Amino acid sequence: MDGQDDAVLSIAILYPDLLGTYGDGGNAIALAARARARGVEVEVLEVTIGATLPSASLYLLGGGEDGPQRLACDLLAEGGFVERVSDGAFVFAVCAGLQILGTSFSIEGDGSYPGLGLVDAVTTRGAQRSVGDFATEVAGRTMVGFENHGGVTVLGAGVEALGDVVFGRGNDGHVDGYRAERLWATYAHGPVLAQNPWLADEVLATVLGSELAPWPCVADRLYVERCSQISTRRSDADRSRGRR
Repeated sequence: MDGQDDAVLSIAILYPDLLGTYGDGGNAIALAARARARGVEVEVLEVTIGATLPSASLYLLGGGEDGPQRLACDLLAEGGFVERVSDGAFVFAVCAGLQILGTSFSIEGDGSYPGLGLVDAVTTRGAQRSVGDFATEVAGRTMVGFENHGGVTVLGAGVEALGDVVFGRGNDGHVDGYRAERLWATYAHGPVLAQNPWLADEVLATVLGSELAPWPCVADRLYVERCSQISTRRSDADRSRGRR
């Protein structure tokens, strides 16, 4: 893409000064570490306000508040981001990033703001904010994380959800995020790719176009522990509902 060295995996964190509220920049750290462990050369770029949008293999979008979210959306629209994706770049988006890629999203005062339109997904303001542990079944695997948002996201016909919610709310209490060609999106913070090493490897394998050798590490043990914690919370919640 645009003369980028194909031997280097280039990961761009988009506007961490606007969409860095929940530490989602840690997704880049997890991806870079896991790629380098397999001998892949990695370049991590931080794109801040005023910077030119670089060519990259993978762009990362994080979570943020309404005002910064609007500004990030405008900067991406003006900076040629949609064209970068059309040229073949991949995107992993979390929370506000998920909403920005869609058709429209809610802003303060219950207004609506146009998104980038890369995915048919409309986000409106929910009746209450969702804050807490979160789990989604993604292709037979459990994705764990933490959510903190007030949006309800409705996917258009033909848009595939990332997975089915088993604990928490995600898009609407039933499904979380979406997965389209070269795009992943979720409401899960954590950072989610640090908490779910298997998902980080799936993203890397797709971007690199090749399978990855196993890389057992402490992240796998932490993932198992996190799944156990959320399973316990889910059981406790089910018992509590049964007593009412």
